[in-house]
Amino acid sequence: MTPEHIRVPALPPTPQADHSDCRAVASVLARVGDKWSVFVIMMLIEGPRRFNELKRAISGISQRMLTLTLRGLERDGLVTRTVFPTIPPRVDYELTDLGRGLAEPVKALGQWAFAHLPEIEGARREFDARNGAD
Repeated sequence: MTPEHIRVPALPPTPQADHSDCRAVASVLARVGDKWSVFVIMMLIEGPRRFNELKRAISGISQRMLTLTLRGLERDGLVTRTVFPTIPPRVDYELTDLGRGLAEPVKALGQWAFAHLPEIEGARREFDARNGAD
C-alpha cells in the first residue's frame, strides 16, 4: 500500500496574521450555532411568542436554558423582549430585523437537516458498526 496525497500544498504564511477577527466571528457563531438558539430562532420566524409558548414548543429545553438563550439572543440584537403592563405582566419575544436576516439561513439549515436525517442516521449506524460502538 502506498500513501496518497503526500504532496499537499500549503498556503504561504500571511504577514502579520491578525486572529482577532476570527475570535470575534467565533463568538457570533457560538451564539447562532448553539442548538437552543437555532430552535428559538426557528420558533420565532412566524412571529412573536411568549416564554411558555417557546418552552412548550422546544422539546427538552429547561426553563433556565431558555432564559439564558433568550438573554444571549437579546444581548446580540437578534431578539427583542417586550413587557406589557398587564396583571400578570405579559412578555413577548420577537426577532429583530437582524434576527430575521439570520432566520432564513437557520431555516435552510433546519430543512437540510430534516431532509438528510435518514442518510445521516444510516452513516452513523455504519460508522458505529465498523468501530464497535454500542
